[in-house]
Amino acid sequence: MKTPLYKRVLLKLSGEALAGTKGFGLDTETINKIAEEIKYITEKGVQVAIVVGGGNFWRGRSGEGMDRTTADYMGMMATVINGLALQDALENIDIMTRVQTAIEMRQIAEPYIRRRAVRHLEKSRVVIFAGGTGNPYFSTDTTAALRAAEIEADIILLAKKVDAVYDKDPHTYHDAKKFEELTYLDVLKLELKVMDSTATSLCMDNRIPIKVFSLDEPENIIKVIYGERIGTYIHSET
Repeated sequence: MKTPLYKRVLLKLSGEALAGTKGFGLDTETINKIAEEIKYITEKGVQVAIVVGGGNFWRGRSGEGMDRTTADYMGMMATVINGLALQDALENIDIMTRVQTAIEMRQIAEPYIRRRAVRHLEKSRVVIFAGGTGNPYFSTDTTAALRAAEIEADIILLAKKVDAVYDKDPHTYHDAKKFEELTYLDVLKLELKVMDSTATSLCMDNRIPIKVFSLDEPENIIKVIYGERIGTYIHSET
């Protein structure tokens, strides 16, 4: 039997991924499918932390004419909704889960405490980080990079609506070039829309590799854990 390639991973799920084909809100079938894949890898001994986005409900940049700080805080609230939905799906299939938020809301989640998060992971609990970094002007991509560094994750699994990184939007341009492997500097120099530049720089500084792949294909999370060559692998020069 094959052994998982990674011991501890941080899975970044966009809000759009949780919306499935609906494009907005939550798609129960999609969330349940993701939960089953997470259950499979946790039962193989992989420690899983998750950062969720909130784009299926609200994006900070959606608040045209609105104060940027207020709009960003609204986006953080959207990630909490997604985090609770994912927690419910996981616990319905007997996976112990904790939601930790960067903004305190003790009635529904734990406050983010690094040592507590690591302890949960060591006890094979899935930890969901919601509420972004707790600060405006930072994306959930940056949250993923920051939390991955703090918990010493082996890799960031960046689950998107596209199957890899391209030089331009493959849904719009048929001649878009697919990259199987990139360095952090490639991503920054070519201005590829993988993560924002703050998140990419943070991963580069801490040498945290990134795997970009699509959730649309069945069992892709499992395939990545076992090292199958799908998506795009982003790493340091050496």
